[in-house]
Amino acid sequence: MKHIIELKNVSFRYDKTVEEYQIDTVSFHVKQGEWLSIVGHNGSGKSTVVRLMDGLLEPESGEIYIDGQQLTRETIWEIRSKIGIVFQNPDNQFVGATVEDDVAFGLENQGIPREEMIQRVEKAIEQVGMLEFKDREPSRLSGGQKQRVAIAGIIALRPNIIILDEATSMLDPEGREDLMAVMRELQKKFQLTIISITHDLTEIALSDRTLVFQKGKLESSMTPRELFSRNDLHEIGLDKPFSKQVQESLSLHFPLKQDYLTESELLDQLWEFL
Repeated sequence: MKHIIELKNVSFRYDKTVEEYQIDTVSFHVKQGEWLSIVGHNGSGKSTVVRLMDGLLEPESGEIYIDGQQLTRETIWEIRSKIGIVFQNPDNQFVGATVEDDVAFGLENQGIPREEMIQRVEKAIEQVGMLEFKDREPSRLSGGQKQRVAIAGIIALRPNIIILDEATSMLDPEGREDLMAVMRELQKKFQLTIISITHDLTEIALSDRTLVFQKGKLESSMTPRELFSRNDLHEIGLDKPFSKQVQESLSLHFPLKQDYLTESELLDQLWEFL
């Protein structure tokens, strides 16, 4: 499977008068159709690195390739058309008076013909389960519904890559779970590449691979299962998964495995002892 994103020895600092780099000689790749989570403490560089991918920031050194094309000042607008970002607060992304208007905004800016635009807007709203709300004002929606509309506005543009920048952090557990189900369905249907910046363990568990950032450096790349088996999660800004806490308590009485990814996996194992 081809690499849709590749960073080669990328470095960046906001203030060139100081020695400290926010991104320090970072290299990694992302495969097409992969769900990649990026984790780390606040200030570790995870948000900075995705802004470099989208051309919102320019690296001091190194190279960035998106879908085989090097990111430069000449290619930035073409590359940005391949990437959509969902931010933490969807209110900052709304510009339309209704859900339908808002989803259509990006297409209008691209000069998409009206008939095609109507079809793409309708389809995108339907795909995130918001068709019955298409005439509603975005400000009157719940947090989870607002994020669905933000995602609809992005998938209507048909990008290859979607970046979730702490997109679930303001949602309750049910809203977070619903949104992740929508993203998983869209990923499978359109072979989307998803990059998720998150502290949420459920979101991390959905991903194929996780990058751990510390102080501007890429500390490690591993599967969620490998990540959750680490004993230093608090040092990289993550809580210990609930399944891990329960497993440690019960292992005093039952010969349990050590690498449960979800509560359901742990529950299945416990049923075997009954």
